[in-house]
Amino acid sequence: MNTDTKKVSVVLDTNILISSIGFGGKPRKILNLALEHRLQVISSPLLLAELDDVISKKFPLLAENVKKIHKHLNKRFKIVNPKESLHIVRDEPDNRVLEAALQGKCQYIVTGDRDLLDIGTYEKIKIVTPNDFLTLLENN
Repeated sequence: MNTDTKKVSVVLDTNILISSIGFGGKPRKILNLALEHRLQVISSPLLLAELDDVISKKFPLLAENVKKIHKHLNKRFKIVNPKESLHIVRDEPDNRVLEAALQGKCQYIVTGDRDLLDIGTYEKIKIVTPNDFLTLLENN
């Protein structure tokens, strides 16, 4: 990855953060790039609240670490408060991802969510899988 240029700005959808924390693989590789300050990850209070909610409900063993995880991500992520409400995707919570990406002037959204992936691009923001994102980074 070329780190001489401006950092790539990206929203990591909640499903990617859950996968990176709970399972590893390519989502963890992407999160590690962010934690190493090689990516600028954008999030919002609503997306972080969704992350907390999903961890608490689906991963009770991680739930006791939610505050620690949240604190760590707050230090590394740029938190934006979207001003515009979007209604592009039928699954309403997916619109929060688009709102954060738009407010944060992101180049990418990384997700495993089919509804978002089917859009492909929104306002010049490319919506890609973890695999495609890593490939794009390697080729730049």
